[in-house]
Amino acid sequence: MADDDDDDDDEEQKEDWLVTYADAITLLMAFFVMLLTFAEFDIPAYQDAVAGIAENVGGHSDVTSPITEMQIELQDVTMEMQANKVVEVHRDDKGVVIDLASGAFFDSGTATVREAALPVLARIVQVINAPIYDYYHVEVEGHTDDDPISTQIFPSNWELSAGRASAIVRVFAETGINPRRLKVAGYADTRPRVPNRLPDGSPIQDNQTLNRRITIHVMPMNISEQRDYEDYQAQMAEFERQKEAFEASQPEEATSADPGAVSVLEGTEQQ
Repeated sequence: MADDDDDDDDEEQKEDWLVTYADAITLLMAFFVMLLTFAEFDIPAYQDAVAGIAENVGGHSDVTSPITEMQIELQDVTMEMQANKVVEVHRDDKGVVIDLASGAFFDSGTATVREAALPVLARIVQVINAPIYDYYHVEVEGHTDDDPISTQIFPSNWELSAGRASAIVRVFAETGINPRRLKVAGYADTRPRVPNRLPDGSPIQDNQTLNRRITIHVMPMNISEQRDYEDYQAQMAEFERQKEAFEASQPEEATSADPGAVSVLEGTEQQ
């Protein structure tokens, strides 16, 4: 009888590991559910988590998330071009934030980008347009101080802030960023970084200078947005293919215009 009890105890001890194993599997499942949630709704947190796992579990100390890589590259660019006094790069919970001082990129009261600022913008584009960042939105916001403006082109700070943001986006589109990734917003003086005025209403000029800025948010698309972007790219590729096929099927144009048409045009000019 004693022998039977000993056998039962041994059997129970042999199966104790199943409890620990089941707990570990449950924790792993919860962990991967959490990662999946990050992947859908909080891409920067997901990327940081993956990089952290690679470093702490896989022993890869040189692994960084794409968001961090972008931030480092942009900071290096601003230092290299000695633009760090007018370009500030940092991170928020959505992605990378690039603040451009309006005074360095636009003349007062205008939305025309200064020629001297174009090389800096070109280098920024070079970083955020790398293939690794294909699935990243680029949202450009215009901000002003609270001094009112009223000109024929810009009746208020709303038009000025939106016009400046649009000018930056136009430069980005012309230098290679897919327009589908771009977005413009003008906030006028509604989102100051620091107070524009003292309690007595007198302006704080240094603060107003800080508030006059262009803010560029570079943030990863979620899974749904990535699929939409891929569909858009496929549609554009198919359109280009059909366009090329159509042009190839057309006969070569005549080397000279119809003399009758020329004479008609000439007659119109004379009238």
